[in-house]
Amino acid sequence: MKKHINVVGAVVVRGGRVLCAQRGAGALDGLWEFPGGKIELDETPRSALEREIVEELLCRVEVGAEVATTTHEYDFAIVTLTTFYCELVEGEPQLTEHADVRWCTPSEMAELPWAPADVPAVDQLRIDLGA
Repeated sequence: MKKHINVVGAVVVRGGRVLCAQRGAGALDGLWEFPGGKIELDETPRSALEREIVEELLCRVEVGAEVATTTHEYDFAIVTLTTFYCELVEGEPQLTEHADVRWCTPSEMAELPWAPADVPAVDQLRIDLGA
């Protein structure tokens, strides 16, 4: 039986654009995602997301409303991803783990190759933000 991993992703919106992150080497190499990561045992999803953004992007966000929750079975595990709207409150995103980050409009987001678990949130954003 595959392990089940609970992860969170940040949908950081600024000026009608959304922060999109391209995965570096490893699982799902080169695909795009919402930055974030695993929820540790002693964390809430929101506190995990705040911690992950500090660790991955060296900036701080304030976590808001949930966007979507999706479960996807990958070769390596079953992943449940919960995405949240976030506001950038300190710093600018810096590359530490990702190959690239971009601020994209919803229509530009539709052109990127997304990790499968992130696709429902991308679709929801196109509805919420208009594309």
